[in-house]
Amino acid sequence: MKKTVLLVLVTIALSSCMSNADKMETVSKKNVDFYTKVWDQVINEGKVNVLDTAYAETIVLHTVPEIKGIKNAKAYYSGFVTGFSNRTFTVKSMFADGEKLVKHWQFKGTHTGDFAGIKPTGKTVDIEGCTIAKIVDGKIVEEQDFMDNMSFLTQLGVLK
Repeated sequence: MKKTVLLVLVTIALSSCMSNADKMETVSKKNVDFYTKVWDQVINEGKVNVLDTAYAETIVLHTVPEIKGIKNAKAYYSGFVTGFSNRTFTVKSMFADGEKLVKHWQFKGTHTGDFAGIKPTGKTVDIEGCTIAKIVDGKIVEEQDFMDNMSFLTQLGVLK
């Protein structure tokens, strides 16, 4: 009798673990699909207003200086949309573990508009980077981008 009860308890415990793993995998896939679509629309299609519903009200972009709130985050990304024509944003690879996500990306564009106080140079940029993001309940709550800013500014002709 004790062996039967123990076997039932072990079976329930293992089923619970597998169920959590399945849930985590489902959340991960959903977050990758969501995040891919958001950035395709925002950068490639120039639909920055998508961030009104994609971002949590308390979004934090871990940049220098740190950016907080949807309004400020939208302004930051609007600079890429208005500052560059012929934009292409390509996700080279992405993986998620539940609500945490990492994306390796490439951004290309021609600097034809004001960008972060830099007047149009007509130069093209081709830069790669990575983003670490956190998505909770279908909303992006945090992002941190890593890219070679020196190379980016050199391609713009701001640095030599």
